[in-house]
Amino acid sequence: MASAAASSPFRVVHTVCSHDCPDSCAVLVTVNEEGRAIKVEGDPSQPVTNGFLCGKVAKYLDRVYAPDRVFYPLRRKSGVPKGPLSRGRELDNFERISWDEALDGIVARLQQIAERYGPESILPYSYAGNMGLLGYGSMDRRFFHRLGASQLDRTICAEAGGQAWNHVYGQKLGTATEDVRHAKLILAWAGNIHGNNIHLWPMVEQARRNGARLIVIDPYRTRTAALADWHIAIRPGTDVALALGMMHVILREGLEDRAYIEGMTLGFEQLAERVRDYTPESVAHWTGMTAAEVEQLAREYATTHPAFIRMNYGVQRGENGGAATRAICMLPALTGAWNHCGGGAQLSTSGAFKWNRQALEQPDLALKSPLKRLARVVNMSTLGKALTELGQNGDASDGPAVHALFVYNSNPGAVAPNHNAVVRGLARTDLFSVVHEQFFTDTTDYADYILPATTFLEHTDAQGAYGHYFVQYSHQAITPLGEARSNVWLFGQLAARMGFDEPCFQDTPEEMIAQALALDETGHSTNAGMDNITLAELQQKGHLPLAFHGDPENRPFLPFTSGAVPTPSGKIELYSETLGSMGLDRLPGFVPPTESRWSEAAEQYPLELLARKNDNYMNSTFANLPGHRKMEARTSQKLEIHPMDAQPRGIAAGDAVRIFNDRGSLKLTALLNDALPAGVVAARLDWAKLHPDRVNINALTSERLTDIGAAPTFYSTLVEVLKDQDADT
Repeated sequence: MASAAASSPFRVVHTVCSHDCPDSCAVLVTVNEEGRAIKVEGDPSQPVTNGFLCGKVAKYLDRVYAPDRVFYPLRRKSGVPKGPLSRGRELDNFERISWDEALDGIVARLQQIAERYGPESILPYSYAGNMGLLGYGSMDRRFFHRLGASQLDRTICAEAGGQAWNHVYGQKLGTATEDVRHAKLILAWAGNIHGNNIHLWPMVEQARRNGARLIVIDPYRTRTAALADWHIAIRPGTDVALALGMMHVILREGLEDRAYIEGMTLGFEQLAERVRDYTPESVAHWTGMTAAEVEQLAREYATTHPAFIRMNYGVQRGENGGAATRAICMLPALTGAWNHCGGGAQLSTSGAFKWNRQALEQPDLALKSPLKRLARVVNMSTLGKALTELGQNGDASDGPAVHALFVYNSNPGAVAPNHNAVVRGLARTDLFSVVHEQFFTDTTDYADYILPATTFLEHTDAQGAYGHYFVQYSHQAITPLGEARSNVWLFGQLAARMGFDEPCFQDTPEEMIAQALALDETGHSTNAGMDNITLAELQQKGHLPLAFHGDPENRPFLPFTSGAVPTPSGKIELYSETLGSMGLDRLPGFVPPTESRWSEAAEQYPLELLARKNDNYMNSTFANLPGHRKMEARTSQKLEIHPMDAQPRGIAAGDAVRIFNDRGSLKLTALLNDALPAGVVAARLDWAKLHPDRVNINALTSERLTDIGAAPTFYSTLVEVLKDQDADT
């Protein structure tokens, strides 16, 4: 969709922000007569975007037109070793080549590696640096299935929480964002709404103007916590204990909704027995709250209607993250909060978007690969082990070692846990690496080939969301800068040079979007919940609500209020036989993380680390832009530490300190913060190449996995901190 007044030299193009955020904003891009984008703004007609953009994307043209973008295909110069490169000097190590040279060279190497070691020795690595329907997973999946490359288990962000939620409710649905304005109590549980879900904030503020209270549960005093009526700074990893303690009080005082429980849930009796042990006093011991505060929170939650829980994925990045997610999301099932417009909970709405993934990704192409089957699966959250241990030392039980890594939509050199192991693997001389990127990153420093990637202004795509219920169409607004190319184009070209002659590799973006919509003879989608959508109307309007969300004022969407739930039992499962069959606890329960203040490891490393994300970056995206870095200057390269922990270590504000454990160390500057719980320190994720020692906070995190979903445990990390001159690592 592009519009312009008849006399105007400008046109306005509807696009969608494809960065990893629940808001999935509709972005209007103004393009001048030279074809240059000169303005980006939120679409006022999209009810959640509501006419404004976050601080990150409001400055998006700084990213699109940054002079240090990767504009052309590059190949590492002969004899230049892999390793960290100084900002601004990366081009000294690479030579510009044509796309034909790059594609032919890459294909030749992939073919050689596949023939020598087997195609499973090739590993794609990608995530949600591009959340577009096509950009996230379409032509790339087709290519790697046909090639026979290893499959990637994309667990790094949301898998523990997503699986845990589905074990209770069967589908990732939640309260509609627009309906939160009706809530009378908003409980932001590990949800920094003001920092990374900003388009929910106007709904929160409207609710507060109408008398609602905002309670934030988070070990860290986030932007949202600073604005709350009550901030509860629990200790890291104790969320499950608090949720079960709230249930104890609710049931002890008869505050549950018995009619809802009897009609909609399974396993109430078993859960009630489990929570008997979670008295306010025991929960206070674990969380650092007082028993009275546990009781107050439970009563306020259970007696206020509508009550809404906004749970975000930080809660599931600890070792017991699956149990925590299960316990928290059971609370509205005990109180019947789902029955009230504005009540309930939201972790993700992504389960509502029933795209035809089979048509989009075509996994059956694996049957035409040399393997004649689906390839093995490698967990992205253990990339360090995959690159340094898998298939090595004579152990071929899990398949061959990884000899080629193809990275796109991600920056594992910064974001993957156990950073030191990851970069040891990336630095292997026998590892062939290709990175499709917009900028020189921690990962491109180790690449053999760097390929220029487009931004969301430079290609066509469609998108759902995990924070609202609108399907959206993203039109290409500008011609790609330099020789940047989209994921769809790149993997289609690679397939052609590989000799893959299946017609699907010639599909256009528009054809692939139509396939994902599964259109019938009338042009309407046949996907569940999308039957109101035609491609033509979506392209013309830019955004359309899912069928059940078409009249929110008169027919609000109230999930899990009646009928069958998409779980094995057809009920909300407070007790899971499925988890039991997997050898896991059928009920949520609190087990202290292996790395926590209660573990033996705390004798050597007594401080719990919050490896936090920045409010003005998107994981590692935007970290290289001066305007965004300026917004994060207060905590950049800082270690936040409570005065009670600093004083016995002789640490004062501004001191150089070294934070370390058995996995690694890094030097930061002390920033005293008495809003942190004692025994907890915090530092922000940043690019390793922007640190003097070329390392970042993930040098301290481990590859230990969560209880459910085999996801990373960034927030179950123990460290010690010393003044730099005294550190002995």
